[in-house]
Amino acid sequence: MNIQDKVKQIKSGKLTAEKNVNYFLDKIKTEDKKYNSVLVINENALEEAKEIDNKKIKGKLAGICFLIKSNICVKNLETNCASKTLEGWKATYDAKVIEKIKKEDGVILGMTNMDEFASGGSGETSAFGPAKNPVNLNLIPGGSSSGSAVAVAAGFCDCALGSDTGGSVRNPASHCGVVGVKPSYGLVSRYGLIDLAMSFDQIGPLTKDVDSSKYILDIIKGRDENDPTTFDSKEIKDLKLDKIKIGALKVHGDYRIQEIIDKKIKEIIDKHKWSTKNVEIKYLDLAIQTYYPIVYVEFFSGTRKFDGRRYGKIIEDSCGPEVLRRIIGGSEISKAEYEGRYYKRALEVKNLIKKEFENVFKKFDCVISPTVPILPHKLGSEISTEEMYSYDALTVPANLAGICAMSIPVGKVDGIPVGLQIMCNSLEESKMFSIAKVFE
Repeated sequence: MNIQDKVKQIKSGKLTAEKNVNYFLDKIKTEDKKYNSVLVINENALEEAKEIDNKKIKGKLAGICFLIKSNICVKNLETNCASKTLEGWKATYDAKVIEKIKKEDGVILGMTNMDEFASGGSGETSAFGPAKNPVNLNLIPGGSSSGSAVAVAAGFCDCALGSDTGGSVRNPASHCGVVGVKPSYGLVSRYGLIDLAMSFDQIGPLTKDVDSSKYILDIIKGRDENDPTTFDSKEIKDLKLDKIKIGALKVHGDYRIQEIIDKKIKEIIDKHKWSTKNVEIKYLDLAIQTYYPIVYVEFFSGTRKFDGRRYGKIIEDSCGPEVLRRIIGGSEISKAEYEGRYYKRALEVKNLIKKEFENVFKKFDCVISPTVPILPHKLGSEISTEEMYSYDALTVPANLAGICAMSIPVGKVDGIPVGLQIMCNSLEESKMFSIAKVFE
């Protein structure tokens, strides 16, 4: 049952918000010990559900249950970014996306596990232990929105929210076999998000199906005076698709796609009669090298508020090694003697990649690829920083270009879910979801 159908059931009285909340809370309490996907439970969730049931006129999300990545502020809930730095800190206000969910009578069940301060691609950097992939408990679930993807895959909520800086929603969605969406930059407000990199971050939904993600995104999107990058946007609609031109991404350089994954994606493409041609995008082999200097600098800047005086502990004294690596790296790049050498050059390449995507979308309706080029590794495996960063090699370009992108499950390889990534031009969410629906 998708979210729209469940809303209809609750509004008609066939199901109550209280029963919906009760079901998920019981499931989390009895099953999440083996997954470690939920860090904080909203103790008021049942009371909030009862209030919704008593309303004569219910909102678009009547009784729908959400779990929220722990870097998105939910008033009076511990929002700790899976870090000892913010352990025990409760948000004093709702992020704009949370405001919108509550306004439409959605219920927040709690906060999910994640890579610490969203710094990671596997879910393993959490200060509270890694979330575990429901498909195979020995494998990483992907990151940094690890707990959100696991919670959806394990059936702990109707929808989870994550944040996507360079693939942090799509990457775990692929590994856990769920749908994950990165909206166009500026479509969804970042107000209340404890960001990793302000130039890239977007909040997006994770659900079991395409229609549910579309429904949620249509509710949380829109202009917000607290976030000047946002804008008004049209309703996301189902489009009638006739002649669609698909660009199948060709990858060069160090980030080659595993043959078994490439084969699976080609099988999916061949099932459809749409025109498909291979497409090469210039400078794509520089995406990772472009992305990380910008992330390091912006993350370093954003963490200066964690000085131990206003909230939490001093971040350098309480964070894990990956967070510290990014702080030190950002500090070095930011020093005066490096001015123009790394950060500014990275911004220049970012603009080149953005222009290349604009040119590609003049010829193609969408660009598709595997979401992640390699299968997930075993939890606790020794893996180099370069190998870890390569998980996001195919997702980072969409953030650099500011376009919309999503991952949908398209089957399994060796018993492990594989995601198909669909990228469309900025503000073409309606087209992206309509194409995804056909592949689904």
